[in-house]
Amino acid sequence: MHDNWLETIGVGVESRRITAGLTHYVPASINHRLGIHVGAPVNASCHCDGKHHRRVQSDGDIDIVPAGLDGDWQDDADCTILRLWVSPALVRRAAEDLDIDPDRVVVNPQFQRRDPRIEHIAHALATGLSPDVPSDRLYFESLAKALAVRIIQGAASKPDVPARQTLSFSQKRRLADFIEANLDQDLSLDELAQVAATSVSHLKVLFRRTFGLPPHQYVIHRRVERAKTLLHQGKMPLSQIALEAGFAHQSHMAQSMKRILGVTPAALVRMQR
Repeated sequence: MHDNWLETIGVGVESRRITAGLTHYVPASINHRLGIHVGAPVNASCHCDGKHHRRVQSDGDIDIVPAGLDGDWQDDADCTILRLWVSPALVRRAAEDLDIDPDRVVVNPQFQRRDPRIEHIAHALATGLSPDVPSDRLYFESLAKALAVRIIQGAASKPDVPARQTLSFSQKRRLADFIEANLDQDLSLDELAQVAATSVSHLKVLFRRTFGLPPHQYVIHRRVERAKTLLHQGKMPLSQIALEAGFAHQSHMAQSMKRILGVTPAALVRMQR
């Protein structure tokens, strides 16, 4: 597979021949590592995370070593392993796509995991190593995401945010004031999380519990209210009101007002008259 694919799609893969009797040391990596045994069984001995493991490695056995852990192992016969690297960033994105708080996902060491889906994905990714197979980036990106999802499904979880926890009074006030003062700006979750002094993943959960709406929808509702107030004042054309309220253009404002208020800006103007 192309050398830069680990950076571009978050997954790297290689097929590696292991020589019997030699101790193979693998230093800690910034990426999660997977090793899939291919072929006849071998007796293996390894050290990882302060523990010593002895077992018979059979075809399809999967070892998962999380980022930051080193290890060494030795096999009593020549064998082949399919080695993969998976970036933590890819795992975080996959968790967010699943509506899982990525800060709760904990990838722990696993040995001899049996997972036909991971095995199938790994062999499909490995076909990218062959120069005879044309590289299809979209295809390999989908495989990479599927692999990250399987890792998440086998991972542990940190305790969730308490069910009744909400933003504090001061956090709520700071966020509400900040949003009102910047409705005409392109607000981001990162900015809102900084205002509330929390992580983006926690902000998403706590914001909905506190305000009753996700951040994006809350901002749209406030922009509609701002536009409504400016319409009642009757001092600006609709195009300028849209910009003052933070909408990209007049039709965006009309669509949002129709959806939330049930009437268009023009109808509101007529009703006022």
